[in-house]
Amino acid sequence: MKKLILASVVAVPALMMGSHAIAQTTSPETASMSSSSDGVAADNTKSNKQDPSNRVATADKQKNDATDIELVKRIRQSVMADKDLSTYGHNVKIVAVDGTVTLNGVVRSADEKAQIGKKAAAIVGEGHVVDEMKVAPSK
Repeated sequence: MKKLILASVVAVPALMMGSHAIAQTTSPETASMSSSSDGVAADNTKSNKQDPSNRVATADKQKNDATDIELVKRIRQSVMADKDLSTYGHNVKIVAVDGTVTLNGVVRSADEKAQIGKKAAAIVGEGHVVDEMKVAPSK
């Protein structure tokens, strides 16, 4: 009985370490393969390079100004409160710099794009919104 307990105390951790080592030998390319039959890894780097507007107004460009932070907060709350917007719409980037708000990202429709733009304009004013949102192509 003591030999069985001793064997299990040694064997179980060894098996766990072995399975962990096998799991780590999976290459990143294999781990990120898409489920499609063509075997191409999911990667949007190419589309990001083609769309430089995604880099124009980013959160790191926003100053730590209380007014700008409050503007972004109010617009984000307004966008999130609208349950008719898609997840894409809820995830639009909102960046405020010196009272000018830039909206960037992909939305599902032109109507959704207009709704988000109107929400921002209602808070900061019509002339203080830069709309760089794009409509996702329909599938």
